[in-house]
Amino acid sequence: MYHRSAKITPAEYESFKAFLQQACGILLGNGKEYLVSSRLNKIMQDAQVESLGALLKMLQSAAHTSLKVKVIDAMTTNETFWFRDIGHYILLKETILPDLNLQRGSSIRIWSAACSSGQEPYNISMIAEEYKLVKAAARPVQIIATDISSKMLEEARAGIYCGLSVERGLTQEQRRKFFVPKERCLEVKQEIKRRVSFSSLNLAGSYHGLGKFDVIFCRNVLIYFSNELKRDIVDRMANALNPGGYLFLGSTESINQLTNRFEMKVGHGGISYRLKS
Repeated sequence: MYHRSAKITPAEYESFKAFLQQACGILLGNGKEYLVSSRLNKIMQDAQVESLGALLKMLQSAAHTSLKVKVIDAMTTNETFWFRDIGHYILLKETILPDLNLQRGSSIRIWSAACSSGQEPYNISMIAEEYKLVKAAARPVQIIATDISSKMLEEARAGIYCGLSVERGLTQEQRRKFFVPKERCLEVKQEIKRRVSFSSLNLAGSYHGLGKFDVIFCRNVLIYFSNELKRDIVDRMANALNPGGYLFLGSTESINQLTNRFEMKVGHGGISYRLKS
């Protein structure tokens, strides 16, 4: 059984630093034991492990992929904010949505993979709302948002953000246009929420139940996986795209070593990858 008073030994801390750097490129400095302990405390309780060393042994097993995702998510929670990599959203609004609206079809379907606490899919819905205001006949946008963490999905569905979570990346105008006051917090307006549906999904699993998409956002998550799994995920996402569909990766992520099924499209300070015909 895990005890809250359990101390992280120097050897365990060094091993965890190596794990985190290998898994997602984050290099913890010295003296961050308390940060690690506070962020992993609940995970260690749920896993019923008594030490960081025991948790690391579980993380080395292929049977605990979801646990690895939870640990990395816990250590990177401060990286989620509104309109991250703003060039992607500008490219979506100024180039991709107009392109997709030239095509026949009912709704434009967009997948936000690894949506965390919901900022990305709600940002996409805000962009769709702004585009609709300038093009009244625009095709409706449907957004499917998935994540492996039930806790994150619960927060995302609620759409209520407080403190720094409404400060980082939002302008005063955006807060006024897309949110309503909720006690001391802000709640995403219903017209923005209505475009988004949330569901649980492990990116290492099957995508068959999701259907086909015109755009996929899979940003800052491939770094969590092996090169083999990265290639597999990108290949299956290509299969999930409609002809000529678009894929977004994180600004520091590259598709070059993973597949040749896409062509790069650059504009408005953002990069997307369009599925080749």
